[in-house]
Amino acid sequence: MKIIQFPEKDRWMEILSRPVADTATLEPSVSNILREVRENGDVAVKKFSTVFDRVSLENIEVSEKEIETAVVEVDKDLKAAIGQAKKNIEKFHNGQVQPIEKIETMPGVQCWRKSVAIEKIGLYIPGGTAPLFSTLLMLGIPAKIAGCKEIILCSPPSPDGRINPVILYVAQLIGIKKIYKAGGVQAIAAMAYGTETISRVDKIFGPGNQYVTCAKQLVQKDGLAIDMPAGPSEVAVFADQSANADFVASDLLSQAEHGVDSQSLLVTNSKELIDKVLSAIDQQIKNLPRAAITQKALENSRAILVKNEKEAIELLNAYAPEHLILSCKNAEKLSADVINAGSVFLGHYSPESAGDYASGTNHTLPTNGYARSYSGVSVDSFVKKITFQQLTKKGLENIGPAVISMAEAEGLDAHANAVKIRISEL
Repeated sequence: MKIIQFPEKDRWMEILSRPVADTATLEPSVSNILREVRENGDVAVKKFSTVFDRVSLENIEVSEKEIETAVVEVDKDLKAAIGQAKKNIEKFHNGQVQPIEKIETMPGVQCWRKSVAIEKIGLYIPGGTAPLFSTLLMLGIPAKIAGCKEIILCSPPSPDGRINPVILYVAQLIGIKKIYKAGGVQAIAAMAYGTETISRVDKIFGPGNQYVTCAKQLVQKDGLAIDMPAGPSEVAVFADQSANADFVASDLLSQAEHGVDSQSLLVTNSKELIDKVLSAIDQQIKNLPRAAITQKALENSRAILVKNEKEAIELLNAYAPEHLILSCKNAEKLSADVINAGSVFLGHYSPESAGDYASGTNHTLPTNGYARSYSGVSVDSFVKKITFQQLTKKGLENIGPAVISMAEAEGLDAHANAVKIRISEL
């Protein structure tokens, strides 16, 4: 990690820069795949599975027998852990469902808002070296709570033609039945445009590599909704002298192991703590299976020494991290000043891993500074908010003059007449 001491404010943008790849260079090849799947459907999906996943598929759809086999294969302790996570995630997200509240804005004028589920959604869950079955919990559960009628799941097959068994186990656990062997750009294309086997969806959710990210951005230009702009995963930690250096090091490493383009940021007002954390990182990284990936990510990471807590929070708000850990003695008080973050973890015993898996909050969060303007995934991500209004005769009489006056001032006489003609009838 690069150590930066007491940076001036005019350098903050520079030192807080992220190692984000330019997806524009990928657009020609990604566009070609999107177009071919759009034109040739299943044939193109199978072709690209052969090219990229090194597997020849006869059937794209996962059979019930494959799901039954996967359920048996999953370790019982892991099943118990997943069950606990599911319970917590459901409890937290159920709390986001709010009843309809009718508001009388003036006598005879009632307005209200209703949440209506998006009918068809697509979930993309990566496989490979890190099959993100936890992300399936984070996306599938709120989609079910929201009431989405059709949930499509795509995940890349391994060379033996199977989807990771834990992903299939989680899918059946939360009630997702339409599961397809499709990875990468071809999966995004299939869900965006539809094929003979895979239905077209209204909104696509899920993480992926830079090719998947580019594909989601391109289909969004075609009018399909996506969850949010995505970039490499990141964590920022503010730690004071009360922090445990081993704890802080483990948090920085847990994020760095996601990928070589991940970023971990340590902000502290203690030079002594920086030295302790770097030493702890050197010790802990030796025992990590993904040490090579983690080490590369640490090259993009920073340890920043600031003057005080106030400056630390100001700098962290400027960074707008996906995950923010406040490992300090007055974490809850400081959290009141956080305005830009995807998810915040308070105190010495709230590791980011808890939110990634089982505390109940959602781990699908805005990255790359988008926490300034985007929220993480919630039940709201799977619904549309439709407003309603109902006016009585008296209500129209009460509000009519204001509507007529404003419509005529804008030169929209037909708008004004829609009110006048009713009032005259009254």
